[in-house]
Amino acid sequence: MGAHFTHEFPFDPAYGQTLDDLLHVGAPAAPEDFDAFWRAGYASALRVDPAPETGPLEEERDGVRIFAVSYTSVGGVRIGGRLVLPAEGPVEHGFVIGHGYGGRDAAGPDVPLPLPHSAALLPCVRGMGDRSLLPGIPGTADAHVLHGIGSRESYVIGACVADLWCAASALLALVPELDRRGGPGPGPGSGPVPGPGLGYLGESFGGGLGALALPWDARFAAGQLTVPTFGNHPLRLTLPCAGSGESVRAYHRAHPGVTDVLRYFDAATAATRVRVPVLVAAALFDPAVPPPGQFAVFNGLAGERELRVLSAGHFEHPGTESEVRELALARREFFARQNV
Repeated sequence: MGAHFTHEFPFDPAYGQTLDDLLHVGAPAAPEDFDAFWRAGYASALRVDPAPETGPLEEERDGVRIFAVSYTSVGGVRIGGRLVLPAEGPVEHGFVIGHGYGGRDAAGPDVPLPLPHSAALLPCVRGMGDRSLLPGIPGTADAHVLHGIGSRESYVIGACVADLWCAASALLALVPELDRRGGPGPGPGSGPVPGPGLGYLGESFGGGLGALALPWDARFAAGQLTVPTFGNHPLRLTLPCAGSGESVRAYHRAHPGVTDVLRYFDAATAATRVRVPVLVAAALFDPAVPPPGQFAVFNGLAGERELRVLSAGHFEHPGTESEVRELALARREFFARQNV
């Protein structure tokens, strides 16, 4: 599969890497208290009463009804998004679906859902999209990715991960028939979820957040990550790009000590703690999210894993539509085999 396209970027979005090279990109070692930091964050999110509120019906298509929804996340922040429910019949599966750094202004291509008879919560994490804009949090990717980056406690990425955990709590409150697991487990090494769990999907920004969220929350039984970001920060800091990572690179040049914070938000490091099955779609050519970081997430996964290799990510090319269709089919087949 080729990874070279005509483009006008001042760098090579394939970074001179072959597929074999990419399959050998590793994950950075975790800080000593990495697990403790994330377990504490997850415990805080579980203590939040999401108090979800469903708004009016916004759209009906593809066998589902789409409603406005809001819920409470850590810090008392109200998060907005969309709730997707079957138009007819019982709910048999549940999903939380993250979004890219472009935000989310509609349910868009996340519907249809991977499996029939599914419910899903599609949150706009804090500061993003048309539903979760907040005073003091920038709404653009290049500024959002730097918000609070001075410390691990204040970095917005940690709060965005918590928004996903609280989205799971909100979905289970809204669709109680999904709550069949007997309670969340303590994190990595806790064993399989007893009974069906939720599925997680995320692309780009949502893929990176998903990798950070999945290890600690046993309510999720499987995940699918497409061109995930935040993988292998030490390597990412050396690779120019057209995405949010370029803002982090610029900040790092002026504040080299930020590497101590980024170690806690490395999606590839977190992947080494993921025990549930995960399907990753990673690209050979991507100007926004460097492929070495994407493959670092896949390579780091500790549990059952599947890989779909894309020709390109964040880049329209003649094969884009066919690859999107093929990935949708692979996603459906993947989740059909999982305990969701």
